[in-house]
Amino acid sequence: MADRSSPFVAGPGGVMTDEVGVVTGDLELRTTLDDKGRLRALVRYEGAEEWYAVTGATCRLADPRDHDAVHRVLLGVLNRPEG
Repeated sequence: MADRSSPFVAGPGGVMTDEVGVVTGDLELRTTLDDKGRLRALVRYEGAEEWYAVTGATCRLADPRDHDAVHRVLLGVLNRPEG
């Protein structure tokens, strides 16, 4: 249904993913929302092709208009260039 994507820098602890564990450095966040309101958060290394699911970052939105707000909140939490 809809995707949002933003670059960010992970902090020293990185971002935990289901597939490969912790990823760090220059990353990209993508949130996807399907037609049933299920939101998933994924990350990849900047410029890479493979996406990884952020551990624990799935939910169901009651209103699809909340997608932008949830994406911005996740980005704010994950973007920690200074640690």
